[in-house]
Amino acid sequence: MRTLKNFHYQIYGTQGAKKLVFLHGLMGAGANWRRIVKPFEADFEILCFDQRGHGRSFQPISGYTPQDYADDLVFLLEELGWSDPIHLVGHSMGGRNAVMFAGEYPERLEKLVIEDIGPEANLSGLERIRGYLEAIPVPFASKAIAKSYLNNEFIEYLGGLNPQTKTLSQYFYTNLTQKEDGSVGWRFSRGGIIESMESARYIDWWEIWKNIEVPTLVVRGEHSEELTPEELDAVSKMGDHYKTETILSSGHWVHFEQPDRFIQVLKDFFDK
Repeated sequence: MRTLKNFHYQIYGTQGAKKLVFLHGLMGAGANWRRIVKPFEADFEILCFDQRGHGRSFQPISGYTPQDYADDLVFLLEELGWSDPIHLVGHSMGGRNAVMFAGEYPERLEKLVIEDIGPEANLSGLERIRGYLEAIPVPFASKAIAKSYLNNEFIEYLGGLNPQTKTLSQYFYTNLTQKEDGSVGWRFSRGGIIESMESARYIDWWEIWKNIEVPTLVVRGEHSEELTPEELDAVSKMGDHYKTETILSSGHWVHFEQPDRFIQVLKDFFDK
């Protein structure tokens, strides 16, 4: 049974203003959005939180389907007394969870932004994430040793230093935390990460996307391996309420790699 104490969350912005929620991606946390939130604080009341199995929120043994995540968001909105339709932004897994929320609770949504994830099942993604997790030998004896490994051996495993591998290395480092015994391990639930990806593979995402009726913006990173140009084009043809944007010089973590451009794209979409 969910309780508000299960979730680590922060509320920013202007109390009583329009509501805006950010959903982080796989192995992320609500803090991932700090750079993005600030420019919206004058016009919105904003919720960022660690989704189940991530960050400082609860980590149940199971229960990591997109429906579980969508139900968590509804629970939080009700507990916070946010009854008005929200603006919702989701990155990667958070984007999938946002799409599920849009399908299940359309009356609670005003505008939707999906960052670098589409309706196509990416079967190679699960194996890629498994590979990453297996390549990083947690626990580490210290954060210094962990940082050295991720900046050297892990970069070599990824194929050498470039902007994409550097971003990925930094991303994993932020997901390491010191445990009670002094060792350094994952901040997230490893089992929950795998279940999140496996459960999403068996959902007809195309059907859910086709039934979304609210204004929706889909943002792709130019060098993304998660959302192809062809898939983005197919989404753009689903209806006039779908808008798409490709942000140059970015990969999967668009809001991290090109924050200023990402912020401007969101502002333009929200203002229309």
